[in-house]
Formats: sequence, C-alpha cells, structure tokens
Amino acid sequence: MKHTDSRVINIDKLTYAANLDALDAVRENERHYLAQADICDPVALQTLFAKYQPNAVMHLAAESHVDRSISGPADFIATNIVGTYTLLEASRHYWQTLPDSQRKAFRFHHVSTDEVYGDLLPEAPAFIETTPYAPSSPYSASKASSDHLVRAWHRTYNLPVVVTNCSNNYGPWQHQEKLIPLMISQALAGKPLPVYGNGQQQRDWLYVEDHARALHCVLTSGRVGETYNIGGSNEHANIDVVNEICVMLDELAPRTTGSYAEQIAFVTDRPGHDLRYAIDHQKITHELGWRPRESFSSGLRKTVEWALCRHEQP
Repeated sequence: MKHTDSRVINIDKLTYAANLDALDAVRENERHYLAQADICDPVALQTLFAKYQPNAVMHLAAESHVDRSISGPADFIATNIVGTYTLLEASRHYWQTLPDSQRKAFRFHHVSTDEVYGDLLPEAPAFIETTPYAPSSPYSASKASSDHLVRAWHRTYNLPVVVTNCSNNYGPWQHQEKLIPLMISQALAGKPLPVYGNGQQQRDWLYVEDHARALHCVLTSGRVGETYNIGGSNEHANIDVVNEICVMLDELAPRTTGSYAEQIAFVTDRPGHDLRYAIDHQKITHELGWRPRESFSSGLRKTVEWALCRHEQP
C-alpha cells in the first residue's frame, strides 16, 4: 500500500490471532478493502473473485502455531489443507474465465514455511528449494500438504503459481503466542520467560518487512512454477534470542533491580521439537536481486521498541 498503487482485497477470517489495530494505517485508504471470510467457504470466495476481479492471489492464510497444532490439529487440517484446496479451485475457475492476456499475467502465490523440510543436524547445509520434505509436526505436515496441492494444480491445470518457503518471521504486530513477542510481554509483566528444553534449538530469523519485500518481488518477478526460499541469514539458538531480548530491555526499560534474564525459566520440551532450521536464499538473491536489509540486532531492536511503545499506551 505504501510503495505501489495496487488495490488490495484483504480476506481474513478474523480468528483469535487477528488484530484490527494492525490495519489502522490503511483503514481509510480506498485501495484497501477488508473482507471477513473463511478461505474454506467457496461461495464467499466466488463472490469476492467476481466482485473484485484480482490479477493475483497471495495465499498467506494459515494456522501457524506449532503448539496449537499438537493440542488441536483439526483446525490446521481444515485451514491449511482444505482451505488451500478451496482457494485453489476458486482461483482456477476464475482464472479460466479471463481473456488470454489476463490469464498469462495472473499469479497464485502460495506462502509456506521452512518447517516442511523437517530437522537439520548442526553441521548440515541449509535448506534449498529441492531439499526433500520431512515435516515433523501437524502444522508442518499440513503446510507440506498445501505446498503439494499448489504444485499439483500447476502441473495438472496449468494454474500459474509461485511458491515461497520462509524462515521464522518476527516484527511488529506478531501475535503474543510466538517466541519473541511472548518473551517481551512476559518480561514486562514480571512473569517467567519459558524456554523449551535447553534452549539450543536453532532458527533463522526473518524481519517481517524484509519478508514482505521478498513476497512482492516473487509475485511480480518470479518464474511461474518455481519455488523460492526466503531467509534472513540470521541463525540463532532460542536461548540466545531470549538473552538478547533481555539485554535490550535492560537498556530500554530497566527493571528496578537486576536483569530480565533472571526471569528465564527452562520448561519441558515440546513433542517432536525440531533442533535446527536454516534457509539458503541464494536463488531469490541471484534471480531476483532480493536480500534481507535487517540484521537480527537491528530488526529485534525495532521490534522491542515498537512493543515498548504499545506497552506504554494507555
């Protein structure tokens, strides 16, 4: 909305994870329309396609919290698998009605995760686009399934698709159940900072604005049928992430006494917890010229400062 003249139709079910405050910057913008709808509802999708006649679909709708997928996998099967199928079919039927020039220009961009590749040993090379799938959790298995559906619709029906698999996102507006916002909110509330196992699980961290730039880049310039891995080149152990958050909070919002690190509490590890993810983003860098702009420290500082501003609001 800031950097293009595109019109955006924002389809959101508005579940527990939604926050309408995140739309304040575009609430009065005539190029943005929010439609409360479920991607599992074919009638709602058909109506929206007919009304707005998009030239592209960016499919980011998903249940994404691993812990929730372990305790309640049904929602992940419904949204991530059935929802993807329903959106693919709505897109295909709409796409088939377009004139030839618009059919060629149309794109279905499916946004996925590095978790579909499974676990990496500490010394193993980072995931590339051809790394075999080996999902570990109900969440990652549902996303792997959705990836396969998208590629099947391209192979079988020639639907013009692009797929991206990203590493762990972080930044403003992320839901409190995710690691970084959870640690910040727990720290400021004076509560324990729960760290799974020994905290040595490695993740590659991608600042949300870097991811958004990459997604737009792939949508507008990516090759049809191709997959692009998007990573932040910021691989860190969870315990190191938590410690860096504590250091920043000690500087920006110090406790009366001591350090926020004193609140760290190691808890029982979750079932099937993958040890390491890492993304090799050479393909998108070489083909499309994208690379992350934020280091982990710079992106984390922006995130912590944003959270502190929200925390201080009445």
